[in-house]
Amino acid sequence: MNDNSPTQWIAKIALSMFALALSAQAQQNPPAAAPALPLPNDTARFLAGMPVPENSPLAPLTRDPAWQEHSAFFENAFAKLNVRQLQKLALWETTYLPEAKQSIPVAFYMFSGPDFLYVDQFFPNASVYVLCGKESMGPPPDPFRIADLSAALHNLENAMNASLTTSYFITKDMKVDLQQQQLNGTLPILYVFLARADKTITDVTFGSLNSSGTFHGGQTGGIPGVRINYTDNRSGNAQTMYYFTTDISDGGIRSNPGFLKFCQHFGIGASFLKSSSYLMFEEGFATIRNFILDHSNLIVQDDSGIPLANFNREKWNLRLFGTYLGPIELFKQHYQPKLQELFAQSNPPPLGIAFGYRWNYKESNLIVAQRH
Repeated sequence: MNDNSPTQWIAKIALSMFALALSAQAQQNPPAAAPALPLPNDTARFLAGMPVPENSPLAPLTRDPAWQEHSAFFENAFAKLNVRQLQKLALWETTYLPEAKQSIPVAFYMFSGPDFLYVDQFFPNASVYVLCGKESMGPPPDPFRIADLSAALHNLENAMNASLTTSYFITKDMKVDLQQQQLNGTLPILYVFLARADKTITDVTFGSLNSSGTFHGGQTGGIPGVRINYTDNRSGNAQTMYYFTTDISDGGIRSNPGFLKFCQHFGIGASFLKSSSYLMFEEGFATIRNFILDHSNLIVQDDSGIPLANFNREKWNLRLFGTYLGPIELFKQHYQPKLQELFAQSNPPPLGIAFGYRWNYKESNLIVAQRH
């Protein structure tokens, strides 16, 4: 059959008409567009159980009963936390530690894990916060990729439950909860604390530290970390938080020196230590202990931080608050008789909040060390 036969022409016309019909149908019924990626701040508010803008891609998900139940859970938990802890802490700080509310270049929080809540409460006006822990960040949380929203949000609640009802994370529980596939790593928790602390996230950059301590966004291969830029909605200050997954034992620092070199770039600032497993009582953590002492003008800690014996009293003024009953049973070998004597002699003012491993506020202690 040659190309000009009537049958061939009819076939060509039929194919053309079919193609035109398909094109018209596609224009009338375009394929559903994939949802736009939500802004990190919207994701943070969503995970924190807080309203998102109506035009946010996440707005439809907030109508899911699973999210509404999650929102009610966090509203209740944070309301109780505010009454039990945060309001009292703000009053205590105004009375006893107003200098912590001044602007400082950097607040170091070693052994922090995802506990941004308390370092922000104690040092609200730091330009930069540096947090670290062995817990990995996990991937950027994406609510659209969550197969079972109810299970994932419940997992997040479980991972945060200890910190909201006491004042610290339970590492063994966190390892289970944070390794779940739907919302894993420390980043979802950091997002929740930022949103609940009335911050607006403006930028999130994933990257890594090289051996010289330079943070490179978008790169992998060094010490993994994230930089979160945000605005404090109450003060209007632009601030930055870094979180790094790294080992800060002496051996870990020898193997990966980039983290301490990064911290050194910020010079002298303040340090915060809470529920740090008495690690700096061990010789295997002398490097980080000495770094904190050398790079801080102000240290706020409980008795699990730097041992009393490591504070040179010619350089440091110590103020005590609360009660020292010694470590809990798990860490009883780190009891400090000299610290007990100091508490007995100085008759310190009450603390009034749970701080550290002793969740009963009547048994908690806090130590403020200020360089002369």
